[in-house]
Amino acid sequence: MRVDLLTREYPPDVYGGAGVHAAELVKALRRSGEQAIDVVVRCFGAARDEPGTFAYDVPAGLGDANGALQTMGVDLEIARDAAGADLVHSHTWYANLAGHVAKLLHGIPHVATAHSLEPLRPWKAEQLGGGYRLSSWIERESLGAADAVVAVSEGMRRDLLRVYPDLDPERVQVVYNGIDLDAWRPVHAPDAVRSLGVDPDRPSVVFVGRITRQKGLPYLLRAARLLPPDVQLVLCAGAPDTPEILAEVEALVAELRQTRDGVVWIDRHLPRHELCAVLSAATTFVCPSVYEPLGIVNLEAMACGAPVVGTGTGGIPEVVAHGTTGAIVPLDQLDDGTGTPTDPDRFVADLAAALIEMVAEPDRARALGEAGRRRAEDEFSWLAIADRTRALYADVLAG
Repeated sequence: MRVDLLTREYPPDVYGGAGVHAAELVKALRRSGEQAIDVVVRCFGAARDEPGTFAYDVPAGLGDANGALQTMGVDLEIARDAAGADLVHSHTWYANLAGHVAKLLHGIPHVATAHSLEPLRPWKAEQLGGGYRLSSWIERESLGAADAVVAVSEGMRRDLLRVYPDLDPERVQVVYNGIDLDAWRPVHAPDAVRSLGVDPDRPSVVFVGRITRQKGLPYLLRAARLLPPDVQLVLCAGAPDTPEILAEVEALVAELRQTRDGVVWIDRHLPRHELCAVLSAATTFVCPSVYEPLGIVNLEAMACGAPVVGTGTGGIPEVVAHGTTGAIVPLDQLDDGTGTPTDPDRFVADLAAALIEMVAEPDRARALGEAGRRRAEDEFSWLAIADRTRALYADVLAG
């Protein structure tokens, strides 16, 4: 069986959970012994030196076009080259059109994994302008025609069926994101942590994520005002969606630094070993997202032995077991698609309270972190997820 896996992100150009998912799924599918699948990767950007992997630049005539139009141009070239595949599997709207056109052009099944939904990310209009209407159209048409749609959590599946009520529930299957448990593991390297400006002997709350409305960073920065003075706030945060959200975060960080020390902002992409060291030294990890279909970053923190304080939205409660591997902060949200808390002040206060409780009991936090590592091992290995994906391919091909 030859499967063409279509994705915008692929190593070394990975900036989010969808790219991590694509890369790890490919490795697991290819290394599954007698059940290994011939996986051809078609991704965006510069050429890769990995066998069976083909990369596509923006067509020359679209070099100055809207980003969504550039994506469509890349997708059409990918769809052309998918001839000969038994099945195409696309990830995110960036590659969904390629999968949809390949299905129509070559008469092959299309499986689409939804890592997020455009109607639930209206802030993307700030980044894409009119291209947001194109991305939303691509997603709607491609998912509606796909032979199977993969949701990365039960929460994501509920969102899919709510946002796209014409989808046949039988075609929407849940396959979780996973974690490479060899790569993501506890790393005790206090000198490496100190070199990043973090004191491993002080309690710390660690955030890792892109600077985007989705990740809820401004709410965390407001909650951090209430943390005990000895607690460090470590922000591994970069890749802002827009200048506006970056300016908002910069202003909140500057304000916070006027009243407390230990606010460490690392705005570069950390090598995995260093990030594992930061996560392993954390008293707690925090995920203040207002939209998170699953949240691979939470699995990464758990695999490093850090407890997680996460919001009660999307798939986060399916990963973080409240009271067992961390804490879930209640989040009531407006139903306008923005994810905005109905009571932002209450959400900030609840988030702060959960973090304060975690750092106040370091022994309990450590035990929760150890339980999180065990949960990651038991339920989120990539080999198990590859098995589930392979079974889905077989079902689709069987008709």
